[in-house]
Amino acid sequence: YDYDLFVIGGGSGGVRAARVAAALGKRVGIAEEYRFGGTCVIRGCVPKKLYVYASQFPEHFADAAGYGWTVPEASFDWQTLVANKDREISRLEAIYKRNVEGSGGETFHSRAMIVDPHVIHLLGEDRTVTADQILIATGGRPAAHPALPGHEHCIFSNEAFDLKELPKAIMIEGGGYIAVEFANIFHGLGVDTTLVYRGKEILGRFDMDLRRTLHETMEKKGIKILCHAVSESVSKRPDGRLDAQLTSGQVLTVDQVMLAIGRIPNTENMG
Repeated sequence: YDYDLFVIGGGSGGVRAARVAAALGKRVGIAEEYRFGGTCVIRGCVPKKLYVYASQFPEHFADAAGYGWTVPEASFDWQTLVANKDREISRLEAIYKRNVEGSGGETFHSRAMIVDPHVIHLLGEDRTVTADQILIATGGRPAAHPALPGHEHCIFSNEAFDLKELPKAIMIEGGGYIAVEFANIFHGLGVDTTLVYRGKEILGRFDMDLRRTLHETMEKKGIKILCHAVSESVSKRPDGRLDAQLTSGQVLTVDQVMLAIGRIPNTENMG
């Protein structure tokens, strides 16, 4: 075999497996079709935390007065945050790739398909390699909603990090931690935010006391939460704004509709 281990997917799991195996003296190859770092570094944990930090500053400014500080009127620039986020994830991406190569692993910027239990085809290089063991670590992506009329007007968490401009109003559909986190992020950045969830309470798998307390706290901050509702359709107005028709009968007019209704694995068309 060309490799003892070949990893498909350059996210946190795949990179860690490749590094450990290579450090133990194994011949390791790893293929990533997009950017090393995966969901966590490129479009998940890391950029999300940066945006959380940014969204908390208004509260810090308000609290400062109680400690004797006078803070001049603050302003926020969305493009600066996005640019600095891009700079940080590019730095981390380079570290991820360098760590694999520094451990003795070989990296490939290519989509990989499994031909048989020991053969991998690298589409980007139009070549095949062999391996004793193949590890699939391709992660996941936001679940789409093709049955929703007007779904093409909606965004997902991936796009939310790179919007050309900060919306004045946003509707986020979903009640999981991704939806809740983004609701707090956008609200903290000054966006009129509405969270729509089909269940009776947000964060379904969490402790009920936590769920209720967080729900109440978010509403006190000014985030609107509509439970027992989902969107029936999304339509675009001539001015570019969106009308989201809900099963409750309400129509929300916003600049962006974000769907956070779950995630699905990146395992299709792998051979």
